[in-house]
Amino acid sequence: MGPVQPVACAIVILMALGLFFSLPLPADSNDPPETVERVDLERYMGRWYEIAKIPNRFQRKCVRDTSATYSLRPDGRVTVVNRCTEKDGEESLSRGLAKVVDTTTNAKLKVSFVSLLGIRLFWGDYWVIGLDPDYEWALVGESKRKYGWILARQQQLTAEQWDAVRSTLRDRGYDPDNFVPTAHSGTQ
Repeated sequence: MGPVQPVACAIVILMALGLFFSLPLPADSNDPPETVERVDLERYMGRWYEIAKIPNRFQRKCVRDTSATYSLRPDGRVTVVNRCTEKDGEESLSRGLAKVVDTTTNAKLKVSFVSLLGIRLFWGDYWVIGLDPDYEWALVGESKRKYGWILARQQQLTAEQWDAVRSTLRDRGYDPDNFVPTAHSGTQ
């Protein structure tokens, strides 16, 4: 009976290794996140509420009621209007411009909020990395995962939507715990 045990152990080890190597691997955080296959820009237009974000310096003054409204222009670019409420209760408004850089999918855009004499000086990545089939929520990221936003058509997500969002973030190499919820007063 002695020689059978090492063979049985070897078989168990090989089966365990086979199972381990057949599991899907999480996204490598050094690779850019995968975007969605296709964004219908017309369906994407309109108001989106910020549900959560990875904190960043350019939104530090915003304390609640953050939203973005997108409008498709005749030239194919997108007008972006970001709104939020600051600590003192005042509304902050930022106007920007987005352009599609991947016309095959419409999932990769560049956005700029800085204009000098009509010239856009700085452009940042705006990649749609997750999108509900009914366009009820969207995940926006960028190539290095330094920034990220969870957006929705309503000011809150359902438990089922949260599950889908968290799962998609993990699949794209983001840690859902890095996202800080955005407060909404329910008035927008």
